[in-house]
Amino acid sequence: VWDGGEDGVDPKKLRPITHVFDCPPLSKEMREFIDWVAAYTLSPPGLVARMALRAPNAFEPEPMAEGLRFVGGEPERMTPARARVLDTASHGVSWTRTGLAHAAGVSTSVVDGLISQGLFEIIFLPPPPVVAKPDPDFASSRLQGPQKDAAEEILCEVTKGEFAVSLIDGVTGSGKTEVYFEAIAETLRRGKQVLILLPEIALTASFLERFQDRFGAKPAEWHSDLAPRMREKVWRQAVTGEIRVVAGARSALFLPFEDLGLIIIDEEHDPAYKQEDRVYYNARDMAVVRGRIGNFPVVLVSATPSLESQVNGQSGRYSTIHLPTRYGEAALPDLHLVDMRRPAPKREGFLSPVLIRAIGKTVEKGEQALLFLNRRGYAPLTLCRVCGHRFQCPQCSSWLVEHRFRSQLQCHQCGHTERTPEACPECGTLDHLVACGPGVERIAEEVERHFPDARTIVLSSDIMGGVKRLRLELEAIAKGEADIVIGTQLVAKGHNFPLMTLVGIVDADLGLANGDPRAAERTFQLLSQVTGRAGRTGLKSHGLLQTYQPQHPVMQAIVSGDASAFYEREIAERERASLPPFGRLASIIVSAETRHDAENHARGMRSAAPQVSGISVLGPAEAPLALVRGRYRFRLLVHGRRSSDMQAFLRSMLAQAPKERGSVHVQLDIDPQSFL
Repeated sequence: VWDGGEDGVDPKKLRPITHVFDCPPLSKEMREFIDWVAAYTLSPPGLVARMALRAPNAFEPEPMAEGLRFVGGEPERMTPARARVLDTASHGVSWTRTGLAHAAGVSTSVVDGLISQGLFEIIFLPPPPVVAKPDPDFASSRLQGPQKDAAEEILCEVTKGEFAVSLIDGVTGSGKTEVYFEAIAETLRRGKQVLILLPEIALTASFLERFQDRFGAKPAEWHSDLAPRMREKVWRQAVTGEIRVVAGARSALFLPFEDLGLIIIDEEHDPAYKQEDRVYYNARDMAVVRGRIGNFPVVLVSATPSLESQVNGQSGRYSTIHLPTRYGEAALPDLHLVDMRRPAPKREGFLSPVLIRAIGKTVEKGEQALLFLNRRGYAPLTLCRVCGHRFQCPQCSSWLVEHRFRSQLQCHQCGHTERTPEACPECGTLDHLVACGPGVERIAEEVERHFPDARTIVLSSDIMGGVKRLRLELEAIAKGEADIVIGTQLVAKGHNFPLMTLVGIVDADLGLANGDPRAAERTFQLLSQVTGRAGRTGLKSHGLLQTYQPQHPVMQAIVSGDASAFYEREIAERERASLPPFGRLASIIVSAETRHDAENHARGMRSAAPQVSGISVLGPAEAPLALVRGRYRFRLLVHGRRSSDMQAFLRSMLAQAPKERGSVHVQLDIDPQSFL
């Protein structure tokens, strides 16, 4: 039941209420937020509501735990073990059976004996909290200089208790987290709940520890790797207000808090905030909407803010707080380009001589080096040197990636895997398959060849062991238990490695030529974040970026540290082309089991587009990834002025378009982030 209903409903459409759950209803603000997201993304409201109610058993009351209360008396026979139990029990109001035994240092059978003699009564205890309540005054603030000034600016907005958006724009290691901790503390003092969104909460154990150091307790976590029972507990205790702070991935935005008073979006530029499944939404933008509907402040945080947030800051829609220097004695790394076009001594691999020498010097000093390559696996393409056969996914228009650690070829689109053969399946020639290009596994092999005694860790999302292993490896790196770290974009997620003094970018050009209008912006953000892992504790640090395009504006901006000039150039280019945030885009993907059906339906949709001034439809054209999971894909791109009513245009287009039949499926993406 969504609301009180309306008069005049056809009785035939009414259904009996079968069950009333014993839990607080969704607030008016939460229902308004769900309706707003559904209308903006053109998604069914029920599909959006399901994201807020995605803990299926959370509506049922959590079972009470059986407990014990000491009622007095003496046992028939006193023993030292029984005496310890009675002494322990006399200092507490209630205990669980195992908790009392553990506290007294005895077995549960000793406790059972005392229960049987009537010295304890059975009571029922309320479910324990998921986490302890954070104390806003547990540790005093140690901010100084620019960080202290920034915290005071944020507090001015938070204490008003009204909707406002603040952007903390600070270089890596500038103390942004400590600044917004002060905003969290003030919100907790006012009795409100806090939501912290992080792009990779499952991997940021260091953030949870920093939070505990400041507030005396960790925040509750919310992400896809939580066990179902824990998800239910977090959902229920967020609704009832028992949980005061949640740190979560983008889906945490739809938790129905009892009294939410602040949202923090850390690393607000990160593409991981965009969901591209079922309901397509950007959690950063929807967080701002939730703050507006709930009338509370929202804080965006990044060392490399999105261009959209930069423009909102310049226009005055957001207040911008700058932190241009690192906290304390730490300094930004010195960055240099390695021009890979220049003739060099014959290389057997993908690391330049200058980078290899730098790694050697770093390891000799007992410091750490990071090699970054945003490409999983061993090699992105495998082919036969005799007949030229290339290994392609049978279900997708993408090459199979070799994963030599697992002796597999894998498709990174659908997950299809097959064993790496010894002979070419096309011509049958043995031992003539060659790997083309590097992945992190291949770089690890090259590092092993140059530095056989170095302790090396590869950080990649597809390494066996999942999140648990990745957390352990991140902890090992932070403790100095690795000399050389080789990683994909996982290493750019805000980690703090105290001994990291060298960052080597193996292929800085990767990502610049993919046809995405945000390619330059994203490459700048990623490289800035990765190089920012070095020198965070005061040690002198530097970074080397291997590139074939040293004059590219992104490369020049990275090494000069002139981010403002880069953003100004990007903003001017976007404005000239009327691209977001100066124009609006919507993507329509039509897929089907046959190419004919997908193309025909896409053409039918194009014909159904209304004639509206300021809005144009491009396509249909075959999508760059033309086949995924056995489905053929065609794309239409709708481009409009910033003031265009894109949703009204698309609703009209869908109403006039052919109905989806057979295997045809249409997916809308308002404000697309991916153009594949």
